Amino acid sequence: MARPKIIETVEITKHYGMGDATVMALDGISITIEAGEFVGIMGPSGSGKSTLMHILGCLSRPTSGTYILDGLDVSEMNKAELAMIRNQKLGFIFQAYNLLPRTSALRNVMLTQIYNRENHRSREESEKEAMEMLEQVGLADRISHQPQELSGGQQQRVSIARALINHPAVIIADEPTGNLDSKSGVEIMALLHQLHEQGTTIVMVTHDSKIAAHTQRTIHLEDGLISSILHNGDGHMEAILETN
Repeated sequence: MARPKIIETVEITKHYGMGDATVMALDGISITIEAGEFVGIMGPSGSGKSTLMHILGCLSRPTSGTYILDGLDVSEMNKAELAMIRNQKLGFIFQAYNLLPRTSALRNVMLTQIYNRENHRSREESEKEAMEMLEQVGLADRISHQPQELSGGQQQRVSIARALINHPAVIIADEPTGNLDSKSGVEIMALLHQLHEQGTTIVMVTHDSKIAAHTQRTIHLEDGLISSILHNGDGHMEAILETN
């Protein structure tokens, strides 16, 4: 039985500039990602992978084409509408963690709910859920620590907890191991596998073929086009040990 589509793009393009100075960052990208999939996006510099990630993450709109996210056509939404969709439907994991300094791990995780206008939880409820998210990523004993008191791997775990707290339809991970040493990278990939096994839909952008091998499918971009799609099976838990 086919799983529901969480992401569907139909011939999306993205142009920058005008006339002879026009740059075609994406040139008719059509992809489908089903609920519960773990999908990688790869490509060299200038391939369009960052542009595609920004569109999938509702951080920008396509020049043309259609983008359906969890049943909603977000292609023509304005900035305010896209911001609301990001809060409701998406969780982000960044290479640079993007945590607020001089702010505890607990509050960093809570911020997503604080900024979500549709969140009607009390402060106590948000705090309890943030603690549960930190426990899920193995940081129950670090809730009061600020980013500068945490290792890179621990900071990325806080970032993952923050991404999860609004129970998003999709997690978008941008080079999630890019700033980590090999040991911490292995731990973060193991955590992403765990989330995937629990049913989380994950789209991961990476330049590292070893990291991409963890996904079920890897979409390769080149010059704004899909050059190939590699099927990796169900994702390789054993590849965690080979990443190092």
